[in-house]
Amino acid sequence: MRLTKVVSLLAATIFILSACSGQSAQEKIYDHLEKAVSLEDEFRKQQEPLKKLEQQEQELYNQIIDLSMDEFDQIKKLSKEAAALVEEREEKLKLEKESIDAAKEEFDKIKPLIEDLDEEQAEAKKIAEQLVETMNSRYNAYQDLYKAYQKALDLDKELYEMLQQKDLTQEELQQQVKSINESYSAVIEANEQFNTYTKEYNELKKQFYEAVGLDVTYEDSAESESKDNKNKSEEAE
Repeated sequence: MRLTKVVSLLAATIFILSACSGQSAQEKIYDHLEKAVSLEDEFRKQQEPLKKLEQQEQELYNQIIDLSMDEFDQIKKLSKEAAALVEEREEKLKLEKESIDAAKEEFDKIKPLIEDLDEEQAEAKKIAEQLVETMNSRYNAYQDLYKAYQKALDLDKELYEMLQQKDLTQEELQQQVKSINESYSAVIEANEQFNTYTKEYNELKKQFYEAVGLDVTYEDSAESESKDNKNKSEEAE
């Protein structure tokens, strides 16, 4: 039995800025930070479709391994269907990455603005610098997660190609499944690291808003589930 796949999800939390006017450095930073959140919406939107695709693929895989070689035509048919689902998952993953990349590009616009914070905002400036460092770590962690997940997808595609070969041996199948499980273990590890940085980022952003005196109201956001329904994925707020 293969390990169920895991990918992290970011869902945007809405922030409402009250009683602020003008465009001070801190307000410009706020605008970029919250636009970055909205740019991650596409990442959030792909989660449910990805989950459904994974469930469908898992069902097909379970059907395949329950068949005997006397039913090879059915094995081949189901393997092609499963391979098509992997391709769809790959497209969803690409959309997620594009969303994260766009959000990071928007976030980077705060860097020159940090220097514009005045001397009375020394604490806020320090927090903002930590925010940049943490976002960089978070972004790098996502890149690791993306690469690990892409590798797992590649192995999945190989598996379904192998299952369409009548001369496939049990040993070859077991080795491929082992490689897939190891790959998804790497996905889980990368996912956990990404979640850790996301939590740190969310906390630092709240501290920054408090330090610069922005009147911000936070709306609750539901915590999202990862693909195996056992681990929880943190959300960017």
